[in-house]
Amino acid sequence: MKNFISSLSSTYQNIKSKIAFYPSLFALSGLLFAFIMMYLEERGISGYLVENIPLLVVNNGDTALTILSACITGLISMMVFSFSMVMVLLNQASTNYSPRLLPGLISDHKHQIILGIYLSSILYCIFILFSIQPTGDQYQVPGFSVLVGILATVVCIYAFIYFIHTISQSIQITFILDKIYMEAKARLNKLLDREKEIPASFPDTSGWHEYYTETSGYFRDISRQNLIEFCKDKNTRLEILPVRGIFALQGKPLFRSERALTKDELETVIGYFHFAREELVSNNYVLAFKQIAEVIAKAMSPGINDPGTALNAIDYLTELLRMRMIKTDHSYISEKGTVFARERAVHFEELLYNLLASLRTYCKRDIVVVQKLAKMFIYLQKQEAKEGSYYKTLDKEAERLLLDARQSIDNKTDQDVIEKMAKELKIDLKPDSNKKLL
Repeated sequence: MKNFISSLSSTYQNIKSKIAFYPSLFALSGLLFAFIMMYLEERGISGYLVENIPLLVVNNGDTALTILSACITGLISMMVFSFSMVMVLLNQASTNYSPRLLPGLISDHKHQIILGIYLSSILYCIFILFSIQPTGDQYQVPGFSVLVGILATVVCIYAFIYFIHTISQSIQITFILDKIYMEAKARLNKLLDREKEIPASFPDTSGWHEYYTETSGYFRDISRQNLIEFCKDKNTRLEILPVRGIFALQGKPLFRSERALTKDELETVIGYFHFAREELVSNNYVLAFKQIAEVIAKAMSPGINDPGTALNAIDYLTELLRMRMIKTDHSYISEKGTVFARERAVHFEELLYNLLASLRTYCKRDIVVVQKLAKMFIYLQKQEAKEGSYYKTLDKEAERLLLDARQSIDNKTDQDVIEKMAKELKIDLKPDSNKKLL
């Protein structure tokens, strides 16, 4: 039963991130509401309102048909335009910034809800239009339902205005970067809260029983509470081998168990691992670093050449690195101080190297961006760090950056700026300093 619930939760999270999720829900609700209104019309709601509040009822058949037809035509036009604007946003984000940003933009609930409002209103008006039946020379008019259709159209007009406002914001790089930053910040804060309970030392797992993946996909998440209960019941501990967010290949080691598991127990544990075909920042904060680094690299590429965007992205990257410095390189799944499993995490040294390796390639010839990155290192060196090795990692990456920049920039004034930054970072940029990095 737990496996089924875990699988259902994973499926729900996958479906929820699709662009058609909320529109489909709203479309079904509009269809259901239309049938409810048709039922109320059969119970005489329009007749009652004609007698008591006649202003709320449209009782002319031709007028009702004309109004509903106009509403349906206008709503379809607005919906097509809105979908077109979403596609333009996704295309521009992919072309100018990074294709990795698309899953986060597609999962934006505001745009999905607005499109859902359009769909629900269109379906409602269509079915109410069908319910207008001729009776002799006149029509049997669901007057109140027609009024509700008019009000739904008015709501769609205001939703369209709001959509224009949000789409104009969503296409701005500062909005995209802020969204990535806020999601990564929330994820890091959640992980930092879990680290408040200092875990006990974890034993060596090299002799534990190793088990393998039965499927492939991005290792997105794991059912923590279910895993904890399993370890309690079976009196075992686990080590989760793949790093969260990595693409796990079928047949690769997935986890190690302190004691051997039966076939049923193995199926139970594997059911707690959630895999997906796409990555989301809300599940893996490391993806936020990758996305921001790719935005910087794309902005500094010869085809785009937008250093302003790169400078903005470095600000967000600096703040996320500051938060990462107060997190340990190890992650545990624990409850009340008892450790049940250990997760492999991306170490700070590996994370910083992967970020700066691409940034050095594209940014080393622009002294303004190099100066901004150097100031990032100066700022981070003054911040609190969970482990002392983080400062040594910062020094090494700063030295690599400034060495590459000095070798790529010929202008004497720019070289003096690099030397000044090196002195502030207490880095010696001698020709033989490359040897220190090997």
